[in-house]
Amino acid sequence: MKTKTIYSVLAVFFCSVFTLMGEVKVYETDSLFSDLGSDGKGAIVMVHFGTTHDDTRALTLDALNALVKEAYPGLEVREAYTSRIVMKRLGARGIVKLSPRETLLALKEEGFTHLLIQPTQVIDGVEMESLRRDVAPFLKDFKEIRIGTQLLDRPEDYKALAESMTAGGDSAAARLWVGHGTYDVSTAQYCMLDYVLRDMGFGHHVITTIEGYPGLEEGLRRLRETGRKRVILSPLLIVSGEHAKNDIAIDVKRRLEAEGYEVALDLRGLGEYPGVRKLFLDKIKFTAGHRKIDIMRKKKIYAVTGEKLTDGEE
Repeated sequence: MKTKTIYSVLAVFFCSVFTLMGEVKVYETDSLFSDLGSDGKGAIVMVHFGTTHDDTRALTLDALNALVKEAYPGLEVREAYTSRIVMKRLGARGIVKLSPRETLLALKEEGFTHLLIQPTQVIDGVEMESLRRDVAPFLKDFKEIRIGTQLLDRPEDYKALAESMTAGGDSAAARLWVGHGTYDVSTAQYCMLDYVLRDMGFGHHVITTIEGYPGLEEGLRRLRETGRKRVILSPLLIVSGEHAKNDIAIDVKRRLEAEGYEVALDLRGLGEYPGVRKLFLDKIKFTAGHRKIDIMRKKKIYAVTGEKLTDGEE
């Protein structure tokens, strides 16, 4: 009888966070900033890889920071850079950019209690791993810290990005998008984006990377499949900095021309695309209103109910 009672109490509690139909539930509704109280202070931290190029920084990172400040006038908005090399080079020019750790230390000293950290990385690679490690020691210093997701996370993100990438432009030309790339498992995200583009009917948009898979050779094979001889070359990067102006605009362009392609450049960083900015704003809104369910909590629910935690309508 006692066991049955415990089971009933647990079942009632767990049913408050899931339904039995729909997709597997990953998040639950929970507002981060709605009830700060008299002693609470909320902040949003925009975390960028960074760039030493002033022109693209103004058009991308600074512009995105400004949009977030406009959307959340009641919250403090800060930024942090993850690239130590970029910070060092900017520092030599008198431009000070703080790391995530330095930014969190400052917010702690200033009495902030609730933080939403929004990265602007494209994939869930080494920079995201570094960010999580930087944040981990501070979890005990704030009432709550939530880390939003990078540009490409859920399938809906890939579709939204694909729509931004394919809006307008020369539909008679192929388009080669060049990302930074990585050699770990997250390189699969580039392949997924390429697949989504084809699945949406945009097979003339091709994904390749500077470092990783798919590389330029794979990209060239895909270009040949399109049957088009004109190619627009674009960076699959948030900013149009060193990689865009040198690796892409010079090295990749020369290789394409050597293969007989007529090449045009569109070197806008993804951070200049209105749809990409909206996607980041949507991510902030979602993270501010939803808490990710801890996997161990989900496993406890599975053990008690025998059912997976699923999404219902909210």
